[in-house]
Amino acid sequence: MSDAREEAPPLERLLKRRRDPVVVQALRSAFAATVAYVVALRLSPEAAPLTAPLTALLVVQVTLYATLTNGIRRVNAVVAGVLVAIAFSLLVGLTWWSLALLIVAALGVGHLVRVDEYVPEVAISAMLVLGVTAVGDYAWARVVETLIGAVVGLSCNLLLPPPVWVDEAGESIEDLARRVRQLMLRIGEQAGGRTPPEVAAARLHEARRLDHDIAEVDAALRQAEDSLRLNPRVREGVLHRVVLRTGLDTLEICTVVLRVLARSLTDLAKEREPEPLFPRETGEVVEALLSEVADAVVSFAVLVTTHVSLNADAAEARLANELHQAAATRDKLAQMLLERLQHDARQWQLHGAVLTEVNRIIDELDTEHRSQRLLEELDRSTREQRERLPRLTALRGRLSGRPWRNRRGSAHRSR
Repeated sequence: MSDAREEAPPLERLLKRRRDPVVVQALRSAFAATVAYVVALRLSPEAAPLTAPLTALLVVQVTLYATLTNGIRRVNAVVAGVLVAIAFSLLVGLTWWSLALLIVAALGVGHLVRVDEYVPEVAISAMLVLGVTAVGDYAWARVVETLIGAVVGLSCNLLLPPPVWVDEAGESIEDLARRVRQLMLRIGEQAGGRTPPEVAAARLHEARRLDHDIAEVDAALRQAEDSLRLNPRVREGVLHRVVLRTGLDTLEICTVVLRVLARSLTDLAKEREPEPLFPRETGEVVEALLSEVADAVVSFAVLVTTHVSLNADAAEARLANELHQAAATRDKLAQMLLERLQHDARQWQLHGAVLTEVNRIIDELDTEHRSQRLLEELDRSTREQRERLPRLTALRGRLSGRPWRNRRGSAHRSR
């Protein structure tokens, strides 16, 4: 993947860079802040109404959902801070002790109004307002500028819709699957020959590092999930979110099992030193099995990230064939290990553990197992949405011609 990106034409790299989250955020934030400043110059009594572009800069996010939620919280934070400052200016004025009380009170109010990460903004707004002589005029100007910045920031995502980050999340999932495949292939190459314990331990360390890769993919997936929420351009957003999320969960389980497999092989290498991990013929079957499972992991990721029905059918058929072949190789390995156990029972626990762990990965990638899990997650997500937003769900039902019934009725139907 990385080589292909390096060899891509400059125009293709530029088009990909245009959708980069950093580039999109910078351009959208600069545009929103500039527009907010121009509007505030006409509506605010201040000569330099910098609160408006500051608010727009903080409100605008990559996704529409994040913009709406951040805009509301920031407006609440600033208004709360202004009200606290007005109350203090009327009662005590600005002194060193009143400033300390103001900060404590503003932070407390911030937690009460639940503005989350904007709690410090309540105290900042209060200090700025309290430090001005003409408190009333400045407070009104600050509220107006904050509203201008918030409205411009919210409007920016409506007039310039942000991209949907599903493709980027899909690429991250596929990249993770390919890294898992490469590691699995390297582990399989060791099975047929003598593997020093330090080499096996290095593979175990690589498997542990996959946890960091999963965290990065999870962050990309959360961004994609936010871009699907409240986005009028996306239909069946819940389905997209559930498909990607369950796919990542399956890959995460596979990486955990792969780490356990690497641990078993490391222990086996220590106990069998200086002998090979497996006899030559058995090692070849183990290598073939891990290679087939590794290919199935990538096919699973492609299936998860494929949206076109025709391509999805082809990806599902390819995954089913690879899993069928891997299951046949697994049965062959099980028979060989059983025959070996009758002649040499040394390390039979570790040999059995290797077989069990590979079998667990095959089961996790099984298409029937995935379909069942998808149905369960879709049902759970739909039920949670109905419980959280009953009025919105009822409105959607009326607009689509399918009246929404109460929660008890829907639960009865699901049973």
